[in-house]
Amino acid sequence: MHFKFFANVVTFLYFYVRPFIKWFLHQFTKLCELQRICYGEPTGCRRAKNIEQSLELSRRPAIKELVRVLDDIVKNELTDEEFFVDVTERALETILKVKKIKARIHPRFPAAFEMCVEQIWGYKRLYYEVERLRTTPYDCDNIEHEVKLKELWNLLMPDVKLEARVTKQWQDIGFQGDDPKTDFRGMGILSLENLLFFATEYYSVAHHVLSHSHHPKHGYTFAVVGINLTSMAYKLLKCGAAKTHVYNSVYSTPSINTFHHLYCYLFYEFDRYWMRCKPKNIMEFSNIQEKFESNILKKLSDNSTIFRINLSIDNI
Repeated sequence: MHFKFFANVVTFLYFYVRPFIKWFLHQFTKLCELQRICYGEPTGCRRAKNIEQSLELSRRPAIKELVRVLDDIVKNELTDEEFFVDVTERALETILKVKKIKARIHPRFPAAFEMCVEQIWGYKRLYYEVERLRTTPYDCDNIEHEVKLKELWNLLMPDVKLEARVTKQWQDIGFQGDDPKTDFRGMGILSLENLLFFATEYYSVAHHVLSHSHHPKHGYTFAVVGINLTSMAYKLLKCGAAKTHVYNSVYSTPSINTFHHLYCYLFYEFDRYWMRCKPKNIMEFSNIQEKFESNILKKLSDNSTIFRINLSIDNI
């Protein structure tokens, strides 16, 4: 209780004195806050997060309106070209005008600022893209959905023919019942897209993880766990914790593949963590997943974090 009160007081004082600090630094350096961040912070998470905070806390009406407009724009399904013109160029033009920054005198600023804008609003755009997939239910009458599901089977079980659309064989790759569509209800088509990307882009790793799921003592339901990890990746994206990894790994506009790669990392690392925990049975899943998620959040609290799959294969 006392810590929370102290934190609130510090936050209040910060926002109260922040304009005076900015004014003093501007007088001393002759640079606005956005310039000081772009010049003083290395490319990546720290720079992008600080630029994001500076824009969101700005009291200038033109900048407040800019943030609102850009937030509205990225809710739409923009092409990359539209995104660059409508978001990146608009943001730079507004900031140069409002802050009276002459690109000729400060040639480093435009490129550095544009990169941050691509990262910041690219992340927001990615969230809406992921959300659209999450809220799209798996549809048995959709040929594209059915083809992707069959492709997932062929990738994971290349030597075994699928006997029927509804069959107990699906349990061999970790679905709960005879028809996978019931397992996709929570995360929609997003969870199938994640599983398919993992099996396609990390074929040998996916087979290695699948073999662990068949372990006679420490096995688990591969597909269902994968769907749970889709939920975890989605939560990390939605709450903003994933910004650390995304801003450090993508210096331009994040794409849906950025989310898929994050998911693959989580699946690979969760499998390693699960096998190290040596659970007695699947009933320990919730407890182990909770600890795993806590570890991931702790790593993401470090602004230098970037997730990469370590392709060393464990012989467990």
